[in-house]
Amino acid sequence: MKVMTLTGYKSHELQIFKNDDPPALIIKAAIRKKIVELLEEGNDLEWILISGQLGVELWGAEVVYELQEYYPQLKVAVITPFLGQEEKWSEANKEYYEFILSQADFIDSVSRKKYESPAQFKQKNLFFINKANCLLAVYDDERPGNTKFILEIAKTKAEKQHFPIYTIDFYELQVLMEEISYNQNSDW
Repeated sequence: MKVMTLTGYKSHELQIFKNDDPPALIIKAAIRKKIVELLEEGNDLEWILISGQLGVELWGAEVVYELQEYYPQLKVAVITPFLGQEEKWSEANKEYYEFILSQADFIDSVSRKKYESPAQFKQKNLFFINKANCLLAVYDDERPGNTKFILEIAKTKAEKQHFPIYTIDFYELQVLMEEISYNQNSDW
């Protein structure tokens, strides 16, 4: 498995508005844990594909950049659904996005046009599943969000061929938060 699509909730879907808020840090820790598990299981993971959405995808890119110190083969590709997706974002979000892009190993867009219709998101989802060998999604079925659309495409692919789908749900995030809290309290 060389190519993984990484996706999940947008920050506004989680009501997280700062990249260093404790819930964002827990999500980053969960992504780190899952990617490291996959690498240590002997997977030949090389590329992490994201579309550059605020939230899980950009946090995930940050995690991969940190992991590159230990796993230099890891690369990040930011492939946006269309040109200029960040144009209406706040200045702080644009700066964060540019920070992530500045470290990416590959940057492109599925559509070479600006936003025209929701069909561009469907094309992006199809592209990401077709290019990847697996999917990692921060998603919980009990709290639907836009991630469900790419998951549906991934499940269809998984029915036809080997295509692992890894999810990090809210229960897993809660358990990780409790582990971190316990370990921090045990240190004193």
